[in-house]
Amino acid sequence: MLILNRHPDHHRPLDPRDLATLGPDAVPAVRRFLAYRKATEPTPLVPLPALARRLGLAALLIKDESTRLGLGSFKALGGAFAVLNLVLEKAGAALGRPLDFPDLDIPAVREIAAGMTVGCATDGNHGRSVAAGAQMVGARAAIFVHEGVSEQRVAAIARFGARIIRVPGTYDDAVAEATRVCTENGWIIVSDTSWPGYDRIPGLVMQGYTAMVDEALRAAGTPPTHVFVQAGVGGLAAAVAGHLQAVLGERRPKIVIVEPSRAACVLESVRAGEPRKIGHGEPTVMAMLECYEPSLVAWRVLLRCADAFMTVEEEDAIEAMRTLANPQSGDRSIVAGESGGAGLAGLVRVARDDNLRAAIGLDSTARVLLINTEGATDPDRYRTLVGRTAADLVPA
Repeated sequence: MLILNRHPDHHRPLDPRDLATLGPDAVPAVRRFLAYRKATEPTPLVPLPALARRLGLAALLIKDESTRLGLGSFKALGGAFAVLNLVLEKAGAALGRPLDFPDLDIPAVREIAAGMTVGCATDGNHGRSVAAGAQMVGARAAIFVHEGVSEQRVAAIARFGARIIRVPGTYDDAVAEATRVCTENGWIIVSDTSWPGYDRIPGLVMQGYTAMVDEALRAAGTPPTHVFVQAGVGGLAAAVAGHLQAVLGERRPKIVIVEPSRAACVLESVRAGEPRKIGHGEPTVMAMLECYEPSLVAWRVLLRCADAFMTVEEEDAIEAMRTLANPQSGDRSIVAGESGGAGLAGLVRVARDDNLRAAIGLDSTARVLLINTEGATDPDRYRTLVGRTAADLVPA
């Protein structure tokens, strides 16, 4: 299914709050964060010319986040960035002066961080980023995981010293429980989704993602004409769409939001004309995208900046993983997890349908940008679905 954005807010300027978070002036802070992490080398922007020809495109580029900061996911840019900023703000208020990332190594700042606890719900990747950020500055982390999070993903979070709290039900149940427990204990909620009265910290998380878009634009040279980007609660999609609109204005590409058909909370909200929580059905293999209620700040951005919303099926996501693992002649192998290849799954579905191509102007001159949002964050499942391990894949 694909629907075009007919909302009255479509093409309206970004809300000033979102422009401050996602516009060009927001990127330097994320670059300073990366410099503090000694990780200024951008993740690769990989051209796939053979696949582009097969899909009838002029060019196809994929931003490969599978190696970002050693955490295997784009979310390494968000949760940790927010945690470090929160520590700097609290320490700066206590010490009476503004602080920046290098000040995180000052003993007085470390002492303040040691008295802080951050908490969040996660499908896996966001929790790992929050836990890594907390460990980096000596803070404590409590990570709430729902029953669909695999043991390997839980173990990857626990390696950063986080306290793991298991929650029955779905991601949204974990969000509710994390909010309740953190509020009762005076812990700081570092969520990647927002709700009424809580959007500043999710905005910081989204701000972290803008560095990835900035890197892609710099590496590409010529801006893309189309971007297919996956959505769970919508934070990544909104960060990508909002930054592109803020930087490129009328030259921005068409933005297509891709969701699993089993968890399409953004698309269903667009159909309803307002944010909607949808029912929980059969789980999707795209576990990082299995969300049932959109983030309100993301919703606000996507109404203005996204051009179309679509769903893909389970077999589409698995086909995309296998396509990236076993590329066309001359293209490079890419390790993409179940959710990482969802943007490609959406592109392939549109490219095979002349009516859908016409609806979004995807012709032979199109230059498409995708984001591989994660690598094999669950190695066992990756091996089962692809038939090979991530280690088997050597770039061509």
